[in-house]
Amino acid sequence: MELLERFALGDIDAFETVFRQFQSQVYGWIVRVVRDPAAAEDLTIETFWRIYRSRARFDPKRAFGAWARIIATHLAFSHLKRARHEATLVQDVPETSAGPDASVDGVHAAVRLAFGGLPPKLRAVAELALIEERPYSEVAQTLGISVAAVKSRQFRAVRLLRKKLRRLGVEP
Repeated sequence: MELLERFALGDIDAFETVFRQFQSQVYGWIVRVVRDPAAAEDLTIETFWRIYRSRARFDPKRAFGAWARIIATHLAFSHLKRARHEATLVQDVPETSAGPDASVDGVHAAVRLAFGGLPPKLRAVAELALIEERPYSEVAQTLGISVAAVKSRQFRAVRLLRKKLRRLGVEP
């Protein structure tokens, strides 16, 4: 019997093996979405707890990594929504030291602030499609949406980023 079949039937040893095989992949995905290593660690554990609880619904013939990414994505989005409501939004770009690199530091800070202010669904697409330059088909599969939705969200993310950067005094 294959590892994923044993996992789906509730074999704890199989689950531990699956956890060891996929933990770093799931963590890496979550940390790219939430941009917070400590939160990503907690969300990785929560992801595997949910994976274990819903193991009976897993089809061993399908890709485990894609299924795990979908669960991780939902948790990461929920975390970003909660964090967004809890955080105090800073309206100004932090001041940087004077000197030749001061304007570059200010632009970097503005980009980080604008990117962090994107809605979670747009932020995930922007991270994967724009920063990591993943193919639309891969982004769509990872997020469980259509390629058309990926393109639409990317367009909206870029438009919002430009608008936010202009408000922060940076001309994109």
